Amino acid sequence: MNKSYFVTGTDTEVGKTVASMAVMQAVSKAGYSVAGYKPVAAGSKETEQGLMNSDAIRLRECTTIEVSYEEVNPCLLQAPCSPHIAAGLENTAVNFGVLSQGLKTLQSRSEFTLVEGAGGWRVPVSYDQTLADWVIEEKLPVILVVGIKLGCLNHAYLTAEAIRRDGLEIAGWIANRINPGTEHYGEIVKTLTHHLNVPKLGEIPYVPAVKSRDLSGYLDISPLGL
Repeated sequence: MNKSYFVTGTDTEVGKTVASMAVMQAVSKAGYSVAGYKPVAAGSKETEQGLMNSDAIRLRECTTIEVSYEEVNPCLLQAPCSPHIAAGLENTAVNFGVLSQGLKTLQSRSEFTLVEGAGGWRVPVSYDQTLADWVIEEKLPVILVVGIKLGCLNHAYLTAEAIRRDGLEIAGWIANRINPGTEHYGEIVKTLTHHLNVPKLGEIPYVPAVKSRDLSGYLDISPLGL
């Protein structure tokens, strides 16, 4: 058995990695093997093992099978900008075939594979293609992460509309409280729950050092068929 889901956000910096970690931690606690996959990452830092992306490192840490960094993140671009710009700066291209092969490898070795996107749904990987085009090819159901802030309702509505027009299922959504000072938080979440009309997998509160915590308790992964 392998279940695979794609995590996208309403924008960049809304907590896709935090939400992905929470899902992976919850799946692991439920007794399943889980692999994280960051097919395209733009922005790297020097480590003892070479250049790596911090989000991909987090996904690898939550992966319960033995994987190399390259298996988690086959396409690493150095510049922290839109992937199509970063690829252009390096005179390279995002190869969908490489992304698909990497996904298949992880799917064959784990019971649950979580694929984290880059930026929002329509993030371009070239002047003619977006990462969403690859997700459509793979027919991956989507988990939508909404960073709760002023303007997120519009962003969430438009993102959900685009995903559905692309013919993909939104399996659930996650509210991530990225700003503790956001007013009317409860009403915003209530509105999103009504309008998105898909299972709310949970709400991740604003907590210090969130990426070093066990976040599994904030989610209900039963709508994912587990």
